[in-house]
Amino acid sequence: MMYSHSSRPQSTTISFMPPKTIVLVGLMGSGKTSIGRRLSKRLELPFYDSDHEVEAAAGCPIKEILSVFGEQAFLSGEHRVITRLLDQPIHVLATGGGSLNNLETQKLIKEKAISVWLKADIETLVARVSRRNDRPLLTQGNQRETLESLIAERYPIYESADIHVETLDEPTNVTVDRVIQEMSEYVRIHYPHHYVLKSV
Repeated sequence: MMYSHSSRPQSTTISFMPPKTIVLVGLMGSGKTSIGRRLSKRLELPFYDSDHEVEAAAGCPIKEILSVFGEQAFLSGEHRVITRLLDQPIHVLATGGGSLNNLETQKLIKEKAISVWLKADIETLVARVSRRNDRPLLTQGNQRETLESLIAERYPIYESADIHVETLDEPTNVTVDRVIQEMSEYVRIHYPHHYVLKSV
């Protein structure tokens, strides 16, 4: 059963401890890194970004990995990094927009983590990605058209995430509140022993 919510939460005091690592999935511009950092602080957990970890392991930027070695090599490296991270103690992990294109990565996240899809509409994505020029998939062509194509390709894949949370053009902490509330409800139903007092 999936959980989604789009209205502002009434309270940020919830009662749960994450039973597994929290993996954030979604397109570029959905806020995985910024939301992930704040979420990890609120839950007092470590934070990792798979893109940063891939770059550290390869010793070069993702743009260079893609141009020199190709997308499949990048996805294989990303899978190895995510595998390593999911063997570590519980944390918050922001993944790359295409990470679920790898079926093995999909299975791994389903088995070892609770996945949260940060779902953004096209207007929100266009507004956010236009502020940066370091996204390899958006360096050529029309950004809106590229994003629309990625939405058509990847949103059906993201649908498999355990929790769906809309990320809007709003303060990041408001979205974090919504993620926490949806996670609290998910844990209450699926992991009741982890539904304990913890005010965040």
